[in-house]
Amino acid sequence: MTDARIASQDASLYLHPQTLARLGSFELRAKMIVEGVMSGMHRSPYQGFSVEFAQHRPYSPGDDIRRLDWKVYARTDKLQIKQYQQETNLDLVLMVDNSGSMGFGSIDFAKASGQGSASGSHGRQKWTKFDHATAMAAAMSYITLQQGDRVGLVTFADAITGLVDRSGQRSTWRPIVETLSTQTLDKPTDYSRVTDQVLAKINNRCLFVLISDCFEEPEHIRSALARIRHRGHDAIVFQVLDPTEQSFAFDEPTIFEGLEGEARLRINPRAIREGYLEVLGEHMDAIERATLSFGFDYQLVTSGSWLGPTLAQFVAQRNAKIKKGKMG
Repeated sequence: MTDARIASQDASLYLHPQTLARLGSFELRAKMIVEGVMSGMHRSPYQGFSVEFAQHRPYSPGDDIRRLDWKVYARTDKLQIKQYQQETNLDLVLMVDNSGSMGFGSIDFAKASGQGSASGSHGRQKWTKFDHATAMAAAMSYITLQQGDRVGLVTFADAITGLVDRSGQRSTWRPIVETLSTQTLDKPTDYSRVTDQVLAKINNRCLFVLISDCFEEPEHIRSALARIRHRGHDAIVFQVLDPTEQSFAFDEPTIFEGLEGEARLRINPRAIREGYLEVLGEHMDAIERATLSFGFDYQLVTSGSWLGPTLAQFVAQRNAKIKKGKMG
């Protein structure tokens, strides 16, 4: 069956990680995600606020019909949407964490696919946080390019590990997908250093989308977000956690091994579960508070959850807030 024929099927079937795991090609998985997300998410989550007209773009189902230019339609018989100056200048910069901790996953590829040999990128046997993060990034970049906006990609750990320059060319999606699908997950994280490296390359206002498990001291993340705000940019933080991390669903004494160079420890999970969950909750609250304190948006994402509804719901909420802000 060709990619095109698969893409024509009900894409919502491909939005659950256990189903996505059946697709061997990262690019094919990304296409399925895009199809499903676009079925429930039509408007951009990063539209600008200016009323200075800049250009037209073709109408897409779901666009606000109040922005149709009927004079253009009368002349050309084509539906065109008015875009405004801030919209054309507000670029999307995706920052995807590929540090060691993002390699954790508890969803079994083999079980999901029904094939004992099934595996993800680089032979990984689990659907990891990084798999989920890259799926989100691929979908968001595709939608951005379809809307005629510019998007760029940064993958990072303790420094920038992959970079795709911002562009509005639809062909940009392929190098983005290739970059996402070829990253290794074996380094620690340094948000401050990476943020400085990224900001040094940017001289216009952007929307940063950070997709990470945020397993770093909250003050370090807060400092990185402060740099972004100081430069006048907007930001969204998607904190991606595996369902097992959120429940600590271990019963027997187990050896835990850090993914970023930490020591191996033998632990009785039952003895520390309550304390672990309390500390994790405090950490998540601190990340959310730090994000919101700068007027940015925060969303917790579970790597075992369906991607389409997660993104569509978030975008709907963000658009409603933007609309309320304009009216208020």
